[in-house]
Amino acid sequence: MQDEELVRRAVAARQGDLRAFDELVKRHQSRVQTNCRFLSGSAEDAKDLSQEVFVKAYFNLKSFESRSTFATWIQRIKVNHCLNHLRKGKGKVFVDIDDEAMAVDESLRDNSRADDAIEAREARERITEVLDRMSETLRIPLIMRDMDGYSYQDIADELDVGLSAVKMRIARARGEFRTMYAKG
Repeated sequence: MQDEELVRRAVAARQGDLRAFDELVKRHQSRVQTNCRFLSGSAEDAKDLSQEVFVKAYFNLKSFESRSTFATWIQRIKVNHCLNHLRKGKGKVFVDIDDEAMAVDESLRDNSRADDAIEAREARERITEVLDRMSETLRIPLIMRDMDGYSYQDIADELDVGLSAVKMRIARARGEFRTMYAKG
């Protein structure tokens, strides 16, 4: 079933019937949470932020006009929510990956044995580490462009900066990312 049909069903559902909306959440939760993680720079905040994004989407579902896809609409809510979170100046909390509390959390374990899976996990960790070290000014437009697929103009509009500034920031971010990633 397509997202748009699920949206129609969720809007038409009786109060308390969340089946259609739950399916939308299941389809998009992983990407929203991952992007919240990168946008906010905080793994701890990402889960809460992603839940808040879906709560906002649920209560505004009737205003969804289908001019774009549900995935695009939820991305826009996510980006706006994460940017508002960052603007509020909430402190960042970073957790050491070698922290014992992290090692005990089953949801963070990767039990795959394949070399490819291990290499992929290490690459993701390295990417996360590099993104965490980048300034928000460079990290956010880079993620919006390369992970969320926003156009340069949409990024400029969202961040309220000029188009040339967005292009420059993304170019600088890509260069900085490559340099930092290569250094290990």
